[in-house]
Amino acid sequence: MKHTRRSRTSRLAWLAIPVAAGLTLAGCSSSGSSGKEPQTITFAYGATNDQDKAAYDGLAKAFEAENKGVTITTQNLPVQSYGTTIATRVQGGNAPDTFFAEGGTGQAQSILPWAKSGLVLPLDDASITKNMPDSAKSLYTYNGKIYGVPLGTQLNGVIYNDELAQSIGVKIDATTSLDDIIAQCGKARDAGKTVYGLAGSTFQNNGILAVALATSTVYGKDKDWNAKRAQNKVTFAGTKGWTTALESIKKMYDAGCFQDGATSAGFDALTNGASSGKILGFFAPSGAAQQIMQAAGGHVKLIALPVGAPDGTKTYLSLSADQGVTASAKTQSPKLATDFLSYIISDKGQEAYSKEVGSIPVNVKNDSTLLPQYASIKDEIAKNDTRGYAPTEWPNAKIYTDLGNGVQGILTGQMTVKQVLQQMDTDWG
Repeated sequence: MKHTRRSRTSRLAWLAIPVAAGLTLAGCSSSGSSGKEPQTITFAYGATNDQDKAAYDGLAKAFEAENKGVTITTQNLPVQSYGTTIATRVQGGNAPDTFFAEGGTGQAQSILPWAKSGLVLPLDDASITKNMPDSAKSLYTYNGKIYGVPLGTQLNGVIYNDELAQSIGVKIDATTSLDDIIAQCGKARDAGKTVYGLAGSTFQNNGILAVALATSTVYGKDKDWNAKRAQNKVTFAGTKGWTTALESIKKMYDAGCFQDGATSAGFDALTNGASSGKILGFFAPSGAAQQIMQAAGGHVKLIALPVGAPDGTKTYLSLSADQGVTASAKTQSPKLATDFLSYIISDKGQEAYSKEVGSIPVNVKNDSTLLPQYASIKDEIAKNDTRGYAPTEWPNAKIYTDLGNGVQGILTGQMTVKQVLQQMDTDWG
């Protein structure tokens, strides 16, 4: 059992679990691409493994099948250096025609700073505008124009083995409060297990937990908190919800909700603990659930859950649609590049891609068919009890890094909650 750079590589690459291979997308009606511009474009990405590569290549092949005479040449760049590599190429004017990028700001491969500098292509296409969900618009829009499309949506929360949990009398679902979860940590301990595994030595894993809690304690009450922080109307240290989120992690730690040695543990503690049945769940992007189930050959069933909010606070799902695709402003085939991105965000493209990689279509509707691992949160999605993934709108990556490292400091007694939040305010600038 089982996305900083708070980017794809830092959020996902730590768990080298195969993604679904052999991606085949159902065809959707396309405007096609013809004319004098070159009918061959490149599509670059950074894949963590062969299965991941197959998923991206499948997008290109499916689009080619719908557009006879068109060729998309894929480029798999080293994942660990992807952000800096693609940024260098974009700045140097030799970027791929289309390429994986992050919506929002603050990352090496963020789309909006490039849009501001005129380095990526504005997407003047009615179908893209129609299919872009309101929840993701701010990540891909600059001065009223769209500059990229999301690949899908993921829940940033808990990958959870509910069957194992119920076998020892632990009952946690999407409506369970954090206080109720903490109250069951002793029961899990009595059975030789812990409710959660935590890779406490890694800022990425700590950061996902902290942001998942703040999604409810901060952004649930004030979805515009990031905008207010940018205007210096609020601060991390001065916001009670941020204090509550970090104090809650300490309460979980003191109650034995994490495995022994959690503060010094790496990601191997999660994979080892999950595979041995010692932990019931851990914090990760929800797409990992499908990756693990496929790797296990169907021998384990996992579900995606939010991190419950403290009593008296409504739980919100932390959803991110920041992983996307953009196009170079230098492309010689702007219509073809636009058509490819239009295909990626189409209903059929999103549903088929999400099915293969275990995510949620960005244009999910109340009647949409979700993968089984999302059945436990379908009601929350239908009610729109969701917020975006906060760091995608933060101005730089250091804020998230210091948040994650600060969580470890809080748990080891080397930092206070106030010190961590003050450092995040300093990082914001």
